[in-house]
Amino acid sequence: MTSNNNPKNSEVINKQGSNTKEKVVQPKIGTILTNPIMSGGVIGTRTSANKLYSAGSTRGHLAKQANVGFQEIMRLVNDAFLIKNDLAQLFYSLNSIMVNKLQVNFTAMGLYNKHSNCVNIKLIDKIGSTYTTKTIMTDENNPVVKAVKTKKIVTTQDTGFLSSWYQTHASTAIIPMMAIDECMGVYIVGNYHISATIEFCQLIANTLGLFAQTKNLMDLVETNSDTDSLTGLANHKHLQEELHEQIQSAENKGTVLSVLIVDVANISRINRDLGHAKGDEVIKTVAQKIKQNIRNTDFAGRYGGDEIAVIMPNTSSDEAKYIAEYLSYVISCVYVDDVGPIKVSMGISTYPKSSESQEKLLVLAEQAMYISKGKSQELGNCKVITSEDYNFWDDEALKCFAEVLTKKHAQIGVQFEDELINKFHNEQIISNSHLLDVVTSLANTIDAKDTYTKGHSTFVSRYSEALAKAIGLPEAEVERIRLGALLHDIGKIGIPENVLRKPTMLTDEEWEIMKQHPVIGAEKVLAPNESLRDLIPMVKYHHEHWDGSGYPYGLKGEEIPLSARIVAIADAYHALVSDRPYRKGLGVEKACEILKLGANVQWDKELVRQFVIIAPSLSTSV
Repeated sequence: MTSNNNPKNSEVINKQGSNTKEKVVQPKIGTILTNPIMSGGVIGTRTSANKLYSAGSTRGHLAKQANVGFQEIMRLVNDAFLIKNDLAQLFYSLNSIMVNKLQVNFTAMGLYNKHSNCVNIKLIDKIGSTYTTKTIMTDENNPVVKAVKTKKIVTTQDTGFLSSWYQTHASTAIIPMMAIDECMGVYIVGNYHISATIEFCQLIANTLGLFAQTKNLMDLVETNSDTDSLTGLANHKHLQEELHEQIQSAENKGTVLSVLIVDVANISRINRDLGHAKGDEVIKTVAQKIKQNIRNTDFAGRYGGDEIAVIMPNTSSDEAKYIAEYLSYVISCVYVDDVGPIKVSMGISTYPKSSESQEKLLVLAEQAMYISKGKSQELGNCKVITSEDYNFWDDEALKCFAEVLTKKHAQIGVQFEDELINKFHNEQIISNSHLLDVVTSLANTIDAKDTYTKGHSTFVSRYSEALAKAIGLPEAEVERIRLGALLHDIGKIGIPENVLRKPTMLTDEEWEIMKQHPVIGAEKVLAPNESLRDLIPMVKYHHEHWDGSGYPYGLKGEEIPLSARIVAIADAYHALVSDRPYRKGLGVEKACEILKLGANVQWDKELVRQFVIIAPSLSTSV
């Protein structure tokens, strides 16, 4: 404690125009520890030193008059703080103790509101009547203001500051409710014998101050845990919790539910060129417009940095699209200085049609939003996209899907490749053309993972098809080889990118990992899908060599399926004519010479001969 506790620092404040005096009372150093309420008597063992019960003392007189032991009072006070978790309820309980046990005339509690710069006071008298008043902090002569500002106890005989409806003359103490060094408000006690209990009242006041501060912090944490500080909407956590509840409700009631994700365009550019404050202004404006224009049953929250999600119960995809288009129009009408009209992209998914999984519902809505972003840039205005508007296996859709899952991997633990294969296994193939679309998109996606072999699968498929036709295979077998060649490297989906994309020579350990991709492709990707099992030989054995030196099983000669031997030559040829980080692509003649050198060693000699004949007629643009 500081010198402020020295009685010499107490000041006498004379109220202008009145003969009454307000005295700032400071407890002596260590008063809490030496407080007769807390030591001696009933609580302590040194009863002879307890002045509270000594004859002739004011405190002794008060104790005898109240006919109560302070041990009981402290127990009651302690129980009140333990049981009550609401500040108002706690104040009522303490008032009952103070009035009934210590015979005070009234107690009041005033909480300081920084925003309105006032102290809101509630008073309860001995018969339980309550009164409220407000003290403005600009009233320098008010004892409440003095107590708050000086953080010192102020006593007065004039209670006019509490309003004229109460007695105007009572010994009253205005005690700051301190929490560390912050004044949370005041605890006011009206008692003709206040000097006998001032230290105890200060203990109550400071404990109330700590309680109020803790409650404020808890409320702040609760508010922050549910509300986004920038937009005032629900934060990501609260949004997820609400969606979980809404999905459960829709499942129980057999109703639909739509999720809209809104992305604010060009936030990165705005932040870079105009500053983050301007970017925040744009996001806040969009949030405000969404909040003002959604239905009462809808729920909006901040989904990401520049993304806002709206949960729409009992709303079909078409209905959600109508609402989204209206929101898009409202937002586009807003003009922000230095930015111009606000532009957004919007994506929608619907439970249960799009997905019954909460995470997938959000992923699909975000995928639709990314597609909307591309379409909106082309059209110049917002194109609202639903998950029903696009083919999942479309190249653009797959690219957007990869973008979403790559971003979300750390959050939901789902990798793009795993989700893609899962989707692949669950795809209901309805026709040969549908199968070709799915396989082509899947192959292109895997090629995109290996930046050095972009388009590789398409070329290998084309070359394999040409060789199969050249040796006179039936059309059905040619088609099977074309599809198998498209997927020959599908197993690379399970190879780590640091191995797959390594520009230099692989170590022995890395090479062992790379050699697993034929088995991964055959067993993990193709085997679970019945319609694709006849493609397994090409995927599994296209790295086997004619002389038995290949992998994964060391097959030799005609042990290697014909289709796999065809794909092996097409695969090698495209690798030779393609640019690589370590060399430029070879010409057709040089590539064919290398194939001839490897005939009967790495490749089937007869198939090499046939391929060399047709190679010049094949497109070599890569």
